[in-house]
Amino acid sequence: MRSELQGHVCQGYREPRLLHRAGRRGRVGDVAHQDSTQTQSHTHSAEDPTCAVAHGDAPPDVGTRSLAVVFESPVAEYLLRFALDLGYQTTLVEPDPGRLGITSRPHGDRMASALDPSFIDKGTDVVVTDHHRPELGKVLRDALNTEARWVGVIGSVRHVAPHVDALKELGVDDDAIARVHRPVGLNIGSRTPAEIAIATLAGLIADRNHRPGGFAF
Repeated sequence: MRSELQGHVCQGYREPRLLHRAGRRGRVGDVAHQDSTQTQSHTHSAEDPTCAVAHGDAPPDVGTRSLAVVFESPVAEYLLRFALDLGYQTTLVEPDPGRLGITSRPHGDRMASALDPSFIDKGTDVVVTDHHRPELGKVLRDALNTEARWVGVIGSVRHVAPHVDALKELGVDDDAIARVHRPVGLNIGSRTPAEIAIATLAGLIADRNHRPGGFAF
């Protein structure tokens, strides 16, 4: 197993399960190799901060990230769940409280009925998860009027982008409309809500890190 971050391959890393197997065999050479490998791992971690994070020797420093997920949906649930592990402060924006039901599902760090500058800043990504909702134009217009770093709508390239007409009807100019990303995320052939959420978050991280995404480094 290799740990790769930002195109860098961390050397001297062995998967813990394999080290455990080596130790159980009880041979002096195996145990010595295990100790040597662990020493190399810690030495390399000390030299490279990225590897130190990958090996759990240092906490990650991802800066200030926030994610506003608009409209309750299966994709929204996965976005909120996965984003927390990625260090995002998360907000679910749902104008219709009736759509939230009475479930105990997690809805991120906070909930709001509308996008508001109080929780949208230059470090915020806004993702609209349902392009069929009648509130689409209004929430996008509100997003474009904030300092949000990135605004996007989940949808297939095979379908007409309904947000364009919705924004034009509200008097939003073409330059502002062009700021709305659609589709969003990396092209991994995602079909399920969880896959769509992973592709979306991977695309946002790649964009933040000024990387194209994919397997080329």
